[in-house]
Amino acid sequence: MKRISVAVMATAFVSLATAGSAWAHHSFAAAFDMTSSVTVKGTIVQVRLENPHSWFFVDVKDESGKVERWAFEAGTPSGMIRNGFKPSLIKPGAQVTIKGFRARDASQKMGMLRDLTTADGTTYGLFGSQQGPDAR
Repeated sequence: MKRISVAVMATAFVSLATAGSAWAHHSFAAAFDMTSSVTVKGTIVQVRLENPHSWFFVDVKDESGKVERWAFEAGTPSGMIRNGFKPSLIKPGAQVTIKGFRARDASQKMGMLRDLTTADGTTYGLFGSQQGPDAR
């Protein structure tokens, strides 16, 4: 009887320990509406290249001039680097245009980054190639 209790407890512990990891890494389609595109122009506040996904935080002025903070989730840091993005490339204060997909909860100022274009016209994308004046 004691062995069964220990086995049940061990199984429960392993299940709980791995559930957090599975919940943390989600599909983009679970959080974002891939049929609802959004384009914002604004100023980079922060870039976080960290696992499991990178984040770009942008201050955007709405039609009335009020500044809203938008957050865009992107790919893994290694995926972004493979697509031409470098960690020190975009500093706070840089002007960018981001195209992406809105969060399923439209009340949130959040999206999934598809393309980020810098002021000089260079574009970095979640799904591939660098384009623009310095593209090779």
